[in-house]
Amino acid sequence: MEPFTKLDTHAAAIAIENIDTDQIIPARFMRAPRGTDHGQFLFHDMRRDTDGKARADFPLNSPDLAGAGVLVADTNFGCGSSREAAVYALYDAGIRCVIAPSFGDIFYSNATKNGLLPVVLDRAVVQSIWKTLETANSARVEVDLETQTVHLPNGATHRFEIDPFKKRCLLEGLDDIDLTLRHSDEIERHEQAQNDNRPWAGTIG
Repeated sequence: MEPFTKLDTHAAAIAIENIDTDQIIPARFMRAPRGTDHGQFLFHDMRRDTDGKARADFPLNSPDLAGAGVLVADTNFGCGSSREAAVYALYDAGIRCVIAPSFGDIFYSNATKNGLLPVVLDRAVVQSIWKTLETANSARVEVDLETQTVHLPNGATHRFEIDPFKKRCLLEGLDDIDLTLRHSDEIERHEQAQNDNRPWAGTIG
C-alpha cells in the first residue's frame, strides 16, 4: 500500500454522528471488485437525491472542496457492519485521513491496513476544527504522521495518539501481505525443514 507520511490538503467537514459503513458505501455496491473505483460510491445516498442528482448542500459536492484529502467527521464514524469497502470508497475518492472523536473499531482497523489514517481527537477539538474550516480563508490542513500532529489554517496544532505498530505500517506502507513477505526466508526454511523431516506429509490426501 502507499505509505502515509505527511498530508497537506483541503479538508471537508461532515458534522453528523454515527455515520455507519452502509452510509459510507451502500450495500448494493459491495459486489464491485477491488479494482473498481469505489470512490464513485462514497456517501452515494447522502450526497445524491432520489433522482441521482448531487445535493448542493453536501460538503463533498462543493467545488471548493474538490479533491479534499481530509475528512473531519463526528463521533463513532464508521460504525455498523464490517465492510472493508467503506475504506476503499474513502481512499479511492482521495481521502487519506479521517479526523473524528471516535471510530467504529473494525473500521479503524481496516483503515490502518489500507493506507488511510484515522485520527482521534477530543470532540471539543473537532468542533473547533469545524469552526476553523468555516471561517478560515483557506480550508487546508496539514497532517504529519511522523510527529503525530494536525496543523490548522488558524495556526493551531493538535497532537494525536496512534499505536506504534500501526504508525510504522502506515509510514512504511506495509499491509498484512507485506508484513508476511518480510518473513519469506524463515517461511521457506521452515517448509524445507518440514519436507526434509517429514517427506511423507506432502503426499497425504
